[in-house]
Order: sequence, then structure tokens, then C-alpha cells
Amino acid sequence: MQTPPLLTDRTALIRNRNRASDSFLHDIAKDEILDRLTLVNRKFTKPLIIGPAADIFPDALHIDDTNTLAATEKNHDLALHFMALHWANDPVGQIIQSARALKPDGLFHAVCLGGQTLNELRACLAQAESEITGGLSPRVAPMGEIRDLGALLQRAGLALPVADTLRIKTSYQSAFHLMRDLRKFGEANALNARLRTPTKRDVFDRCAEVYAENFTQDGKIIATFEFIFLSGWAPSASQPKPLRPGSANSRLADALKTTEKPLRD
Repeated sequence: MQTPPLLTDRTALIRNRNRASDSFLHDIAKDEILDRLTLVNRKFTKPLIIGPAADIFPDALHIDDTNTLAATEKNHDLALHFMALHWANDPVGQIIQSARALKPDGLFHAVCLGGQTLNELRACLAQAESEITGGLSPRVAPMGEIRDLGALLQRAGLALPVADTLRIKTSYQSAFHLMRDLRKFGEANALNARLRTPTKRDVFDRCAEVYAENFTQDGKIIATFEFIFLSGWAPSASQPKPLRPGSANSRLADALKTTEKPLRD
């Protein structure tokens, strides 16, 4: 079988992360994760954090999101994959390895950027580049949609899977200010198939024009960041199981105190 092409240039990704100077996106993700975990009636004593985050849990084991995770199987009660799945060459492999690191009834949690992220910039860059050069090159990572990412939880064998999303609208003076901040966030282009030669300035100038023409509000351009949150539990005999169809002991109509009306043929 032919090996599929790599999505991410790992060397470029690490370089971008090391140059990051603004934690805006990570702060949003961190606050949301901590808020969600407060709703879980569980005290985690041996958490594992995967990805570019070191300060969520002071006593957590923190490992890099490499293709093969440096995690011991069935050793943690929480595995948190933080802001890295959207750059993963094998996202389902990352979730499976994270799940294997969990003890029975341990919690897997992940946050990553979703497919609606930077949809405005993606469209404007595509139009500008096609007009100026007559072609297209990979510039924004093809981030997953919530339905696709949610399905990966089941493929990984996790129980009680849940996926939800949060969209943040930000405003910038221009497309150039947005692209500057992406570098500061550590989220600049790290695609393996990206151009390795400098892009003509005309492309970015035209992109800024198209952006200002189509995605402006109150004198500023709008940029979308979508955060996708995934959670699931390592299987355990103590977890609730669905009842066998037809095994109910009471009628829904009785519980709702209403009259049941049969459907017509």
C-alpha cells in the first residue's frame, strides 16, 4: 500500500510553536476545558496532557503530540489532547493512543481548531492567488468538521462520546494584522505541501482587498476561530449501559401523562 502524504511538516510546526508570543487561542481553549471539567464529578489524580500546553494541571505529565505518543498504557485517569489534533497527520491514531493511556473509566478530552476556522482568510487567499498566479497552493490547514471528529471517538472505542463546538468572531484592522497574529499564535502555515519559495506581495495585497470587500464589520475585517471539544470515557464495567430494545417496564405516554395515539398505516 502507498503511504499517504503527510499533512504537516513537523519541523515547521515546532518552529512556529517555539516562536509563538501570544497565548490568545490557548487561553480560550484552556478556560473552556477547565470549565467543562468542573462539570465532571471526578477528581483527577494522574492527568496526562498531550500537545503544546504545560500549565493546565501543575502536576500533570506533559508529552509532545508526536506520531507515536510517549505514554504508558492504562496509566492515567485523564488524557487531555490540547490544541494539536488539527495539525495531526493521523488524528484517529492520536485519539486511539490517548485512549490506551487511560485506566478503565478514565476520561479523554480534546480541544482543537475546527473546519470553520479562518474560512474568510481561506477564501480570500484562494481568490487572490488564483487571480494573480493562475493557481492555488496550500496555505490554511484543512481542519476537521465536528461530525467527522466526533466519529473518531467511536472508532477509538471510547464510551459515551460527546462533541461540541465554540465559535469566536475576532476583528482586525486588515488581513495583514490577522496573518501577523497567526504567527504570534504559533498557527502559521506548517503544511507539508506548502510553497517553499516566497509568495509575491501582489497576492497578499489582493487578499487584503478581497477580505476588506467581503468580510468587514464596523470598519474592521472579521475572522472566525472554531474550537471543537471532544470527550469520551475508557470502557469500564461500572459505566451505564443502554437497555435492550423492548425491555422497558413503563410507557412513555404514562410518564408524560398523555394519551398515546397510534400512527396510521
